[in-house]
Amino acid sequence: MTFAEIEPLELQKILSAHLPMYRRKVPHYQTVMLNSLRAVWQGRPQRLLDVGGGTGVIAEAMSRLLPVGQVEAIDVVDRFCPDLQVRTTRYDGRTIPVADAAFDAATLNNVLHHVPQAERAGLLREIRRVVNGPLYIKDHLSTGKIDDLRLTVLDALGNIPFGGMVQARYLSARKWQDLADQSGWTIGAVASPQVYRQGLHAALFPNRLETTMRFDPVAA
Repeated sequence: MTFAEIEPLELQKILSAHLPMYRRKVPHYQTVMLNSLRAVWQGRPQRLLDVGGGTGVIAEAMSRLLPVGQVEAIDVVDRFCPDLQVRTTRYDGRTIPVADAAFDAATLNNVLHHVPQAERAGLLREIRRVVNGPLYIKDHLSTGKIDDLRLTVLDALGNIPFGGMVQARYLSARKWQDLADQSGWTIGAVASPQVYRQGLHAALFPNRLETTMRFDPVAA
């Protein structure tokens, strides 16, 4: 399914209502991220769970810019902005406090590389329990130690201003596949390469470091 692209100024209007920095800063990266999700999107889920929602502003943007009904954001720390229209919940990072198949889809936006490696498969299995549909993942793709260093710098630049996590371990394509296999998912689609950065910035931090995938549930 294809949709008209989200425009940066459209997203800026939403984000700036909750985060003053976006009154001056055009959210190019976040716009590309949401458009990459659109590229692998299926249908119109009535209930979407954003896992690791951070400030909650991306969940808010998804509720208004993606084909979806209600959106709920959860995270292990309550950093949610006030006055969001989406529901927000703090949870323990292991058990999502809802019934089986309570949601039609879920998202993990730049979250999984911050989850301890031993807990990743468990988290994806828990998402599989509460979601009766696809899991959309925007994350990173590393080919080795140099890429890990690049991504560490990017994480610091992107997360420190919001009080987000910096500690991370990044996944290769093989590790993404293994994780899907271990947790009840199959990689159903991968977005084509997106232009997050240009010029010198892209030379230092290649766009291939970014990936967006749709994990489809494997029938039990």
